[in-house]
Amino acid sequence: MSWRPRVSFSVIAAASVCFCDPAFAQSRSSDNAVTQAEDAFGFSVGRESLGIYNAGYARGFSPVSAGNLRINGLYFDQAYNLSGTILGATSVKVGLSAQGYPFAAPSGIYDQTLRTPADKGGASFVGNFDSNGTWGAEIDGSLPVNGNLSLGYGVNATRTGFADGTSNWVHTVSLIGRWRPASGIEIMPFWSLTDDFDDEAGTFYVPAGKFLPQTARPDHNEGPEWSDFRYTGLNTGLLASARLSQNTVLKLGAFRSVNDIKTSFTNLLASEQPDGSGERLLFADPPLKSWSNSGELRLSHSIPDGPRLHVFHLSVRERNARREFGGGDFLDLGPGRIGVDVTVPRPAGFNFSEPSHDRVKQTTVGLAYDGRWKNVGEISFGVSKAHFRKDTVLPGVPVASARSQPWLYNGTAAANVGKSVVVYAGYARGLEESGTAPPNAANRNQPLPVILTQQKDAGVRITLSKSVKAVAGVFDLSRPYFGFDSANIFRQVGTVRSRGAEFSLSGSVTPKLNIVAGAVFIDGKVTRIAGVPGVIGDRPVGLSPHQLSLNANWNSPVKGLELDTTVINRAPAASTTDNLVFIPAKWRWDVGGHYHFKLAKRDATLRLQVFNLTGKTGWGIAGSGIYTSLPGRSLQGYLAVDF
Repeated sequence: MSWRPRVSFSVIAAASVCFCDPAFAQSRSSDNAVTQAEDAFGFSVGRESLGIYNAGYARGFSPVSAGNLRINGLYFDQAYNLSGTILGATSVKVGLSAQGYPFAAPSGIYDQTLRTPADKGGASFVGNFDSNGTWGAEIDGSLPVNGNLSLGYGVNATRTGFADGTSNWVHTVSLIGRWRPASGIEIMPFWSLTDDFDDEAGTFYVPAGKFLPQTARPDHNEGPEWSDFRYTGLNTGLLASARLSQNTVLKLGAFRSVNDIKTSFTNLLASEQPDGSGERLLFADPPLKSWSNSGELRLSHSIPDGPRLHVFHLSVRERNARREFGGGDFLDLGPGRIGVDVTVPRPAGFNFSEPSHDRVKQTTVGLAYDGRWKNVGEISFGVSKAHFRKDTVLPGVPVASARSQPWLYNGTAAANVGKSVVVYAGYARGLEESGTAPPNAANRNQPLPVILTQQKDAGVRITLSKSVKAVAGVFDLSRPYFGFDSANIFRQVGTVRSRGAEFSLSGSVTPKLNIVAGAVFIDGKVTRIAGVPGVIGDRPVGLSPHQLSLNANWNSPVKGLELDTTVINRAPAASTTDNLVFIPAKWRWDVGGHYHFKLAKRDATLRLQVFNLTGKTGWGIAGSGIYTSLPGRSLQGYLAVDF
């Protein structure tokens, strides 16, 4: 199923008024990432996902950390992620797939489509479980009020068991409306609240030398029982659109995102020796609240010209955000060892200090053009002026202010070479965030500075058959690089240039077999800033030289039974800034299936999957020189029933 809007030239302005995609307003029993994905660059629907990229990784960087998020195509800055009860699907847009998105950004675009209320009443129940102890239930549906107004809702309650032996309880409530008061006008307000509690803090492992650490067995949490997270996440907003004339559309997206952390802990087994012994350290943080108000107002005007279409966009994007950090307390829990639980009682209180915070205000005004010539090609470009200010407030220290007013621009051209081949090339320059310092840094959790990035890419898309297409591309990204200096401060230590190639093959290779296969090969190179103390390696931390992914879904001869498999390979990657330690290559093989049937005359699907069939674990990188354990074998699944 294709879910990216594809419309004829003559009706593009009128059709773009609607934010909805009817496919995401209906059943949950039909969720299947393999049959619904357009390419292998990153896609999720419901509880299923696939692809070589995701929200935290695209072409070696993070779209989320960079601030390249969209809701239904409009700019969104998140303090807390959108919940599954309100999301229809998500996708990573890079290369040719990003064309059609005005003001494309380096590091890729992570677009999120809301679950739109349907015109007909209905609901779905999803019960999920896994062998780690997870069990939960979700109900979502639509309630039409009249021909112009419908309401959508979602409720989720889940106890999640994680592979490292920790667990949490979470419940989410979401509401969304769809109101069409007049022809050509649509208004969609939404509200989603997530409440997380008894969320046990897992352990990070920090070796004493240049070696990989031992980690605890996958199903066992060794940290203190009382070191639990407790937080609420809120996302609320409004999507609105109006057709001002036959070829002119005004769109508005206004969003508020809040992450309200009540309690927070970080457990470390620091200075870990090869035998698994080390020092148990714990960081406790005071209540910290971060929020962001963001959005975009976009006016689009199209000019049909026979086989050609010209579309102009005038956009104003706004961000006003406040993020708190610091003020934590540190506890030395004494010597520890892998396999030995921490039984230290909870202190009577913590010696918290006043938190720090930063405040970001950014306004970006831009003009973009998208030209399309049927069966010939497309060309698009955009130019924006950003007005950025960031004030960092540390207790007892004068306010540090940073201001920037860069010009940002992007351009893409695509040409049809015959009926089945499209070639493209593009360039983008963006202003992006850099994330926060990792848990083992002297400046842990401190927001990193905003940076300028640039990207060049080119490639080809080939339609191999009516239902199968291949994409091959090359890219060249450069941006500042952050790592540890000799004082253990996480800061800019150089620049990184990532040059690579990516591939995607997707579609129905036979009437019964769908595949989505992808690969990315990256040559990441760090250039050190002169005078930075410490050893800086030439390979970026956590960047694998290649990642391969194959997903296949087979509609078997047994009525209602579809079988699927996933194979993923990741190359070794540097795990320390000095490049003296690498995590080894990792293979993962999953097998599973969907069984579609009738339950009390209702459409139902039972989904079962064996994750990581071989059971081999490994190391995850949480920052330079800080590790987590990857999950072993598990059985997971869900039952979806449509009403």
